[in-house]
Amino acid sequence: MSATLDPVAGAGSGAPAPTIASTGLTCPVPVATHAHVVLGHGSGGKLSARLFAERFWPRFGNPILGQQADAALLEVAAGTLAMSTDTFVVRPLEFPGGNIGDLAVNGTVNDLAMMGAEPRWLTCGFVLEEGLPLEVLDRVLEAMAAAARATGVTIVAGDTKVVERGKGDGIFINTTGIGMRRAGWAPAPDRIRPGDVVIASGPIGRHGTAILAARDDLGLVTTVTSDTAALWPLVDALHGACGDAVRALRDPTRGGVASTTNELAKSSGVGFRLDEASVPVPPDVTAACEMLGLDPMYVANEGVLVAVVAPEAAAAALAALRSHPLGAQAARIGAAIADHPGMVTMRTHVGGTRVVDMLPGDQLPRIC
Repeated sequence: MSATLDPVAGAGSGAPAPTIASTGLTCPVPVATHAHVVLGHGSGGKLSARLFAERFWPRFGNPILGQQADAALLEVAAGTLAMSTDTFVVRPLEFPGGNIGDLAVNGTVNDLAMMGAEPRWLTCGFVLEEGLPLEVLDRVLEAMAAAARATGVTIVAGDTKVVERGKGDGIFINTTGIGMRRAGWAPAPDRIRPGDVVIASGPIGRHGTAILAARDDLGLVTTVTSDTAALWPLVDALHGACGDAVRALRDPTRGGVASTTNELAKSSGVGFRLDEASVPVPPDVTAACEMLGLDPMYVANEGVLVAVVAPEAAAAALAALRSHPLGAQAARIGAAIADHPGMVTMRTHVGGTRVVDMLPGDQLPRIC
């Protein structure tokens, strides 16, 4: 439930309510008030943040949850544990490049990795719908097992529930991951400083595009496959090459690189300036987005990380990422700046500048 949030009055939890820095600007598209849950509440954008701030935070708020990070940090005698939980409701269950099973494992261990924690253990909860073909379940479980082996995590506990036909959309999976944080290493947004370099580990937009292509109702034909992958090897390489010069890490899933950089900007209190020409977007993703009227900056990824590193470590970080197949196309895409704190801007292909804001709702529902 990590998000960048508006202040919440009366949290009553003993922990400060999450806040964002005011820029003095107004949004031309107001966020609507809803009496019921809408798909946009799961977008990772403004509606998600508002749902958390108004309903979850007042009831669950505490200093650990208030870290607003991808995983909670738990102090134990042996060091610092990171713990994260996530739920996967992707449609369709199987898509080019993966299925809900490996997506669930990779998505959870990646949240741990972004906190500088080596993934160790995983629990899984399954909601299965009556009528689900067992051969589909077998493929999902095989994909989960393979992803866990490849990542080095052990699935240590789980639970299964079955709901009536028409009540579960095949399979929903909830996962909780626990990892051990590297001693003396604490990547976090509050460490970002003006001048730091923003790096993307690879081409963006593949996962969301692959999901759209797998939905028959859109009639989209493309060769794009999901990039779902475990990112710990890249994080480990960055730690080895740059150490504490790695300021912050994030995996740009729902809401894409645009939402992730906005979250980092608001959490750190600095601005970000991106360069559109430097952002790696595969040609087939560009073509699909142009056909559907989408912006690749907001399309989900499941095998890409965004790293903010000290300027003197940028070359070493890029070399470390490019030494691994997952990071072979890593690119410097922008920088942290002192101007317009809490905001993200982008220099466009034609030389102009535009604001890159968070979406108020959901561009691509049910993609993870």
